[in-house]
Amino acid sequence: MADKLNRADLLTLETYHERRPEMRREVMAHKANRKVFIGEHAALYFEDRLTIQYQIQEMLRAERIFQAEAIQEELDAYNPLIPDGDNLKATFMVEYTDVEERREALAKLIGIEDRVWCRVGDGERLYAVADEDLERANDVKTSAVHFLRFQFDAAQVAALKGGAALAMGIDHPNYTFAVDPLPPATRDALSADLA
Repeated sequence: MADKLNRADLLTLETYHERRPEMRREVMAHKANRKVFIGEHAALYFEDRLTIQYQIQEMLRAERIFQAEAIQEELDAYNPLIPDGDNLKATFMVEYTDVEERREALAKLIGIEDRVWCRVGDGERLYAVADEDLERANDVKTSAVHFLRFQFDAAQVAALKGGAALAMGIDHPNYTFAVDPLPPATRDALSADLA
Protein backbone atom coordinates (compact mmCIF):
# COMPACT_ATOMS: atom_id res chain seq x y z
CA MET A 1 0.00 0.00 0.00
CA ALA A 2 2.55 2.56 1.13
CA ASP A 3 5.00 3.64 -1.48
CA LYS A 4 8.62 3.14 -0.60
CA LEU A 5 10.65 6.28 0.01
CA ASN A 6 13.03 7.78 -2.53
CA ARG A 7 15.47 10.69 -2.42
CA ALA A 8 12.80 13.19 -3.52
CA ASP A 9 10.83 12.39 -0.33
CA LEU A 10 13.71 13.44 1.92
CA LEU A 11 14.49 16.93 3.12
CA THR A 12 17.94 18.42 2.72
CA LEU A 13 20.00 18.57 5.91
CA GLU A 14 19.43 22.34 6.09
CA THR A 15 15.66 22.10 5.59
CA TYR A 16 15.38 19.20 8.01
CA HIS A 17 17.31 21.18 10.64
CA GLU A 18 14.72 23.98 10.34
CA ARG A 19 11.69 21.65 10.41
CA ARG A 20 13.03 19.06 12.88
CA PRO A 21 11.19 20.21 16.04
CA GLU A 22 7.86 20.32 14.19
CA MET A 23 8.47 16.98 12.47
CA ARG A 24 9.55 15.38 15.74
CA ARG A 25 6.30 16.46 17.45
CA GLU A 26 4.26 15.12 14.52
CA VAL A 27 6.07 11.77 14.48
CA MET A 28 5.94 11.30 18.26
CA ALA A 29 2.17 11.93 18.22
CA HIS A 30 1.84 9.53 15.28
CA LYS A 31 3.85 6.83 17.08
CA ALA A 32 1.72 7.03 20.24
CA ASN A 33 -0.84 4.53 18.93
CA ARG A 34 1.73 2.41 17.09
CA LYS A 35 3.42 0.76 20.07
CA VAL A 36 2.32 -2.37 21.89
CA PHE A 37 3.85 -3.34 25.21
CA ILE A 38 3.65 -7.09 25.80
CA GLY A 39 4.36 -7.65 29.45
CA GLU A 40 6.94 -5.59 31.29
CA HIS A 41 9.97 -6.30 29.09
CA ALA A 42 8.85 -6.58 25.45
CA ALA A 43 7.52 -3.99 23.04
CA LEU A 44 6.52 -3.79 19.40
CA TYR A 45 7.05 -0.46 17.63
CA PHE A 46 5.10 -0.60 14.38
CA GLU A 47 6.72 1.13 11.45
CA ASP A 48 5.16 2.90 8.48
CA ARG A 49 6.23 5.37 5.83
CA LEU A 50 6.27 8.34 8.23
CA THR A 51 8.21 6.59 11.02
CA ILE A 52 10.78 5.31 8.53
CA GLN A 53 11.16 8.70 6.84
CA TYR A 54 11.82 10.20 10.27
CA GLN A 55 14.41 7.49 11.08
CA ILE A 56 16.20 8.12 7.79
CA GLN A 57 16.16 11.90 8.28
CA GLU A 58 17.59 11.44 11.79
CA MET A 59 20.30 9.10 10.48
CA LEU A 60 21.27 11.52 7.70
CA ARG A 61 21.40 14.36 10.24
CA ALA A 62 23.42 12.44 12.84
CA GLU A 63 25.93 11.13 10.30
CA ARG A 64 25.94 14.34 8.20
CA ILE A 65 25.13 12.28 5.11
CA PHE A 66 24.51 14.30 1.96
CA GLN A 67 26.12 12.21 -0.81
CA ALA A 68 23.62 10.61 -3.21
CA GLU A 69 25.11 7.10 -2.90
CA ALA A 70 25.11 7.18 0.89
CA ILE A 71 21.51 8.47 0.98
CA GLN A 72 20.49 5.63 -1.32
CA GLU A 73 22.17 3.13 1.02
CA GLU A 74 20.02 4.43 3.89
CA LEU A 75 16.88 4.21 1.74
CA ASP A 76 17.77 0.65 0.73
CA ALA A 77 18.34 -0.32 4.37
CA TYR A 78 15.14 1.22 5.76
CA ASN A 79 12.57 0.86 2.94
CA PRO A 80 11.99 -2.87 3.66
CA LEU A 81 10.57 -1.83 7.06
CA ILE A 82 7.63 -0.02 5.42
CA PRO A 83 4.50 -2.25 5.31
CA ASP A 84 3.47 -3.56 1.89
CA GLY A 85 -0.32 -3.30 2.26
CA ASP A 86 -0.90 -6.91 3.35
CA ASN A 87 1.35 -6.94 6.40
CA LEU A 88 2.43 -5.07 9.51
CA LYS A 89 6.11 -4.48 10.23
CA ALA A 90 7.55 -3.78 13.64
CA THR A 91 10.74 -3.27 15.54
CA PHE A 92 10.59 -5.76 18.44
CA MET A 93 12.54 -4.79 21.54
CA VAL A 94 13.39 -6.83 24.62
CA GLU A 95 13.79 -4.07 27.19
CA TYR A 96 15.64 -4.36 30.50
CA THR A 97 17.25 -1.27 32.02
CA ASP A 98 19.73 -3.21 34.16
CA VAL A 99 22.63 -4.47 32.02
CA GLU A 100 23.18 -7.70 33.97
CA GLU A 101 19.47 -8.50 34.10
CA ARG A 102 19.26 -7.91 30.32
CA ARG A 103 22.23 -10.20 29.67
CA GLU A 104 20.65 -12.99 31.73
CA ALA A 105 17.23 -12.50 30.12
CA LEU A 106 18.57 -12.56 26.55
CA ALA A 107 20.26 -15.90 27.33
CA LYS A 108 16.92 -17.32 28.56
CA LEU A 109 14.87 -15.86 25.70
CA ILE A 110 16.59 -17.46 22.69
CA GLY A 111 13.95 -17.81 19.98
CA ILE A 112 11.53 -15.28 21.48
CA GLU A 113 11.42 -13.43 18.15
CA ASP A 114 9.77 -16.52 16.58
CA ARG A 115 7.10 -16.71 19.32
CA VAL A 116 5.55 -13.26 18.81
CA TRP A 117 2.00 -13.58 17.48
CA CYS A 118 -1.07 -11.64 16.53
CA ARG A 119 -4.66 -12.77 16.07
CA VAL A 120 -7.39 -11.18 13.99
CA GLY A 121 -10.84 -11.57 15.56
CA ASP A 122 -11.39 -15.17 16.68
CA GLY A 123 -8.90 -16.55 14.16
CA GLU A 124 -5.75 -18.58 14.71
CA ARG A 125 -2.53 -17.06 16.00
CA LEU A 126 -0.33 -15.70 13.23
CA TYR A 127 3.36 -15.83 14.15
CA ALA A 128 5.68 -13.10 12.95
CA VAL A 129 8.45 -13.69 10.42
CA ALA A 130 11.59 -12.46 12.17
CA ASP A 131 14.84 -10.94 10.97
CA GLU A 132 14.57 -11.43 7.24
CA ASP A 133 17.61 -9.24 6.65
CA LEU A 134 20.05 -11.05 8.96
CA GLU A 135 20.15 -13.44 11.91
CA ARG A 136 20.18 -11.65 15.26
CA ALA A 137 20.42 -14.61 17.63
CA ASN A 138 22.90 -17.40 18.30
CA ASP A 139 23.22 -20.44 20.58
CA VAL A 140 24.13 -18.25 23.57
CA LYS A 141 21.60 -15.40 23.43
CA THR A 142 19.03 -13.58 21.39
CA SER A 143 19.33 -9.92 20.41
CA ALA A 144 17.49 -7.16 22.25
CA VAL A 145 16.26 -5.87 18.85
CA HIS A 146 14.52 -7.79 16.06
CA PHE A 147 12.56 -6.80 12.96
CA LEU A 148 9.23 -8.59 12.51
CA ARG A 149 6.66 -8.95 9.73
CA PHE A 150 3.09 -10.10 10.34
CA GLN A 151 1.82 -11.36 6.98
CA PHE A 152 -1.97 -11.42 6.49
CA ASP A 153 -4.15 -13.17 3.95
CA ALA A 154 -6.94 -11.32 2.14
CA ALA A 155 -9.62 -12.44 4.63
CA GLN A 156 -7.58 -11.19 7.59
CA VAL A 157 -6.97 -7.84 5.87
CA ALA A 158 -10.69 -7.50 5.14
CA ALA A 159 -11.58 -8.40 8.73
CA LEU A 160 -9.16 -5.83 10.17
CA LYS A 161 -10.34 -3.15 7.75
CA GLY A 162 -13.88 -4.06 8.80
CA GLY A 163 -13.17 -3.48 12.48
CA ALA A 164 -12.26 -6.96 13.78
CA ALA A 165 -10.39 -7.05 17.07
CA LEU A 166 -6.62 -7.48 17.03
CA ALA A 167 -4.68 -9.27 19.78
CA MET A 168 -0.93 -9.69 20.20
CA GLY A 169 1.24 -11.76 22.44
CA ILE A 170 4.32 -13.86 23.06
CA ASP A 171 4.25 -17.55 23.97
CA HIS A 172 7.91 -18.26 24.71
CA PRO A 173 8.43 -20.77 27.59
CA ASN A 174 10.25 -18.07 29.61
CA TYR A 175 8.05 -15.13 28.61
CA THR A 176 4.29 -15.51 28.04
CA PHE A 177 2.01 -12.48 27.86
CA ALA A 178 -0.88 -11.30 25.70
CA VAL A 179 -2.67 -8.04 24.99
CA ASP A 180 -6.20 -9.15 24.04
CA PRO A 181 -7.60 -7.10 22.49
CA LEU A 182 -5.43 -4.14 21.56
CA PRO A 183 -6.92 -0.74 22.38
CA PRO A 184 -9.18 0.49 19.55
CA ALA A 185 -6.89 3.47 18.77
CA THR A 186 -3.92 1.11 18.27
CA ARG A 187 -5.97 -1.35 16.21
CA ASP A 188 -7.18 1.50 14.00
CA ALA A 189 -3.67 2.95 13.55
CA LEU A 190 -2.30 -0.44 12.52
CA SER A 191 -5.19 -1.37 10.24
CA ALA A 192 -4.53 1.88 8.34
CA ASP A 193 -1.28 0.23 7.13
CA LEU A 194 -3.33 -2.32 5.17
CA ALA A 195 -4.55 -1.84 1.61
